[in-house]
Amino acid sequence: MLKIGITGGIGAGKSTVAGIFKVLGVPVFDADATAKNILNTDSVLREQIAATFGSETYKNGLLDKKYLATLVFNNPDQLAKLNALVHPATIAAADKWASSFADRPYIIKEAALLFEAGTYVGLDYIIGVTAPVELRIARVMARDQVSREEVLSRMQHQLDDTEKMQRCDFVIDNNEASLVIPEVLALHARFIS
Repeated sequence: MLKIGITGGIGAGKSTVAGIFKVLGVPVFDADATAKNILNTDSVLREQIAATFGSETYKNGLLDKKYLATLVFNNPDQLAKLNALVHPATIAAADKWASSFADRPYIIKEAALLFEAGTYVGLDYIIGVTAPVELRIARVMARDQVSREEVLSRMQHQLDDTEKMQRCDFVIDNNEASLVIPEVLALHARFIS
């Protein structure tokens, strides 16, 4: 079984590309969604988060994302502490998930921070999804109802898109001017052969 990664900067469209693979019947692990889920469901991780960032990190039994964001997104040391707790738990969840698909030709792990978190190790190939910066900003502003400044702040915490794409084995340009589905179909044919 091949293990394929999909990554890209915020707003590039990696979830769209991963969704096409899902339609083709390929198992897709969404690392970002899993991380958000285990922040609320993994009791050990919850205790670690509360011990590190304070009991007010959880309200009514759920993570207060806005509160945690105010602590970490403009503080590299605090962000590093959060990542050091969340990334190992997410990696363990991905490994457990992958083991249940050993009979498939390939699986996909979708993660925004594939290189930044070091979770690209052990993957056979990595697909990068890219798009022009202004298009990415517009997509995220519309999707998340946030300001341009907030999007730019999030982008600063990700690896430069040019460098990220240079590290990938395949690159899909999701620029709305070229068709993405044929590129995904070509990769799918390659991975199943």
